[in-house]
Amino acid sequence: MLRYVTKRLLLMIPTVFVVSLITFYIIQLPPGDFMTTYIAEAEAAGERLDLQAIRMMRENYGLDRPWYVQYGKWIGGIVTRGDFGFSFKYNRPVMTIIRQRMAITIFISLVSLLFTYMIAIPVGIFSATHQYTWGDYLTTLLGFLGMATPNFLLGIILMYLSFRWFGNPMLGLQSPEYIGLPLSIPVIVDFVKHLIIPVIVIGTAGASSLIRVMRGQLLDELRQPYVETALAKGLSWRRLLFKYPVRAAINPILSTLGWTLTAIFSGSTITAIVLNLPTQGPVMYEALLSQDMYLAGSWLLILTVLTVIGTLVSDILLAWLDPRIREEYS
Repeated sequence: MLRYVTKRLLLMIPTVFVVSLITFYIIQLPPGDFMTTYIAEAEAAGERLDLQAIRMMRENYGLDRPWYVQYGKWIGGIVTRGDFGFSFKYNRPVMTIIRQRMAITIFISLVSLLFTYMIAIPVGIFSATHQYTWGDYLTTLLGFLGMATPNFLLGIILMYLSFRWFGNPMLGLQSPEYIGLPLSIPVIVDFVKHLIIPVIVIGTAGASSLIRVMRGQLLDELRQPYVETALAKGLSWRRLLFKYPVRAAINPILSTLGWTLTAIFSGSTITAIVLNLPTQGPVMYEALLSQDMYLAGSWLLILTVLTVIGTLVSDILLAWLDPRIREEYS
């Protein structure tokens, strides 16, 4: 197992390098660059920039060089100095912007992921063990509604209900009167209240699809001959269910940990804009629109690292739960 983990860790390095190279190239594909967007915004505001100033700014930003030279400078700074470059749009180092929003983004993503699995696994087990009952039909209906409803629309509905019932739409993660105050019990309670809607909105879509996966996998396991054999030998239904079929059926759920975490991390951009959340989504969206390549490239690089780490964690959990996989890796 240790050899397998070491091998996977070594493979992560070229994987991250190749993905970062491809994403940086794709960011550069649209015509123009950051200066093109900057000039258009300046002209829309009635400001005129002379050609000499534009040329000097493009040289200062390094935008006059080929994309592979810019990539080499950027990735070299990350590897040697931990420098993710300079954000043209925010006029600050990229790492400063990342630090401001990374902690809250990861926290909301992890809480949403925990919510997703806490809903998907028990509901999937209930639906499979009560097949074709009213409970199964109800969970199926709610699951399809969750998959069909856009996250931002669900967010708007919950904000409306919150405003209607409590007089507060719960925008952002803090009420205006608590912004800037030191940590205290009222501040924490207010934060938790504001966290409810984002977690439900972001976690619902993932939970809805995973419920169907858990239900289908568990139904397949319950039809296996070993289940009838174990029951015939006197093993209790509850002990049998959680010791064998559930452990086998949960494997596909755990295998999705890598992409589920990344999907929650990156797929909540529209939700974050609607709910006014101080997460990475709106920043990355603006960086891509303005072709702020170092900021956008850094966020995508972080997503790549999260994906490969999440996939590795999924494989380790699978090996821990399933002796067959553990023997294969040993």
